[in-house]
Amino acid sequence: MTGFSMGLVIEGAVAVLLALTIGYCVVLNGRLKRLHADRDVLRQMISDLVGATNLANQAIKELKSTAVEADLTLNSRLEEAERFGIELANHVSAGTALMERIVKITTAARAASPAVPAAAAAPVQLAEAPSKLQSALAQLQARQRERENAA
Repeated sequence: MTGFSMGLVIEGAVAVLLALTIGYCVVLNGRLKRLHADRDVLRQMISDLVGATNLANQAIKELKSTAVEADLTLNSRLEEAERFGIELANHVSAGTALMERIVKITTAARAASPAVPAAAAAPVQLAEAPSKLQSALAQLQARQRERENAA
């Protein structure tokens, strides 16, 4: 009988160990399911991150192209402004030369004919000079407006 009870004790111990193993397998199965679920969530998160990275790269490329375009536009406008500055300086120097010629002509006219009063001759010449200067200024303003509208 001791052999029978010893066999029963061993089989009971094996049954308990088997029950513990089955319980541990159930717990382990639950953990594995959560791990697989987390893996799917992680996979989705990684794909979202890759998509966001691609969008950011595309946005950076567009920003670079916009910056290059803005730089080219700015350079062309600066060159145009420099040309306008040179043209304006040429007009100012031409106006200055014209005024000097007018002064020389009026001085020579006054010296040549002292009988004509200076007050009578000066208004005619002075009246012509502002109108020429105003028309030149109007032409410059019109050109500037045309170029601003074109830009």
